[in-house]
Amino acid sequence: MTGALNALDQRITAQLDQFRQDAVYKTFNYLESPQAPRVQMEGRGSVIILSSNNYLGLSDDPMVMAAGKGAIDEFGAGTASVRFICGTFTIHRDLEAACARLVGTQASVSFVSCWNANEALPGTVLTEQDIILSDQLNHASIIDGLRLAKAITKCETGVFKHGDYAELDQKLAAASGKQVKMVVSDGIFSMEGSIVDLPALMAVCRKHGAILWIDDSHATGVLGKEGRGTPEHFGLHGQVDIITSTLGKALGGAAGGFVAGSSALCDYLMQRARPQLFTNALPPTVAASALAAIEILEAEPDRVAKLRENTAFFRKGLLSLGFRPHPGDTPIVPVILGETAAAIRMSELLLDEGVFVTGFGFPVVPQGTARVRCQISAAHSGEDLDQALAAFAKVGRKLGLI
Repeated sequence: MTGALNALDQRITAQLDQFRQDAVYKTFNYLESPQAPRVQMEGRGSVIILSSNNYLGLSDDPMVMAAGKGAIDEFGAGTASVRFICGTFTIHRDLEAACARLVGTQASVSFVSCWNANEALPGTVLTEQDIILSDQLNHASIIDGLRLAKAITKCETGVFKHGDYAELDQKLAAASGKQVKMVVSDGIFSMEGSIVDLPALMAVCRKHGAILWIDDSHATGVLGKEGRGTPEHFGLHGQVDIITSTLGKALGGAAGGFVAGSSALCDYLMQRARPQLFTNALPPTVAASALAAIEILEAEPDRVAKLRENTAFFRKGLLSLGFRPHPGDTPIVPVILGETAAAIRMSELLLDEGVFVTGFGFPVVPQGTARVRCQISAAHSGEDLDQALAAFAKVGRKLGLI
């Protein structure tokens, strides 16, 4: 290789330099211990984590870790090919049955990530005779899934304003000639921490005979008395047509995702979904640890109650300090600051105080709405949350925010 930069490297190097100049360059922090309420961070020692999706504290749960260790002894490192070619491990079948049971559907299909699941679903089942409409604030994986579906299948795609079901009603009415009408929304919107108005959304879908797809990645293990997600939260468990979710957040935090729906849908995805057909299955260690996490959730719903208790305590603490977190009841607690550089600066100062919480700005969130996004866990102790609030008080005063 020569020392000279090619045209691509020249362009992206200049862009990286601009990121640094604009104070929006992302740095990475390295952990030397399992993901937990407190971790050992390289060069910083003990740090409180307020930036993880480890909502139920299962990432370092001894039973979850033991299940993963046992699976590598029983099944080895992986399938070494795709499932229909070399065989499907029984642990994958058991996991998929548990996922379906948890969210209240006939069946489910696992993927190596929920991103893959959200790519696979529309691009596999929709055709040029169909339309899919998406909430404006849906996750990037859904957006990319719709783009892929449009490119592959030539189905019609569209967006409706966030939570504007009158607009959705109009768009569905205009699509009356479509063979299949599908609507997709997050259950919990990841950057806002807000919950979809599922009864209202479902009513519009039912009016027009539209298939309702909910991505419940941030709600599985979080919403509902037993942590079964957004449908349970609204008393609609088992009534949503299709649910996608992740195994990489509340359910052990490792990796993986799934599509849950009718037996026919899941069978068809196994037959035709390219991210399923041409990708190795989840490593058995991950499948087993995720299965253990679901079984713990089913046996210990008190973890969900503890998560709500911790969330309410932390929100109340921020309000008493003078911060104005985005309103809501979920463990995603965004503190809006405006500019990306301000969010990154606050996260840096909080880390200096031993609290790891990430600042988000454009393009993750719209321009002018940069924030630090706090995420609470059932495993946080009162001492953890008190120390975190003390750090917010110190940094907030230093920056003139409170």
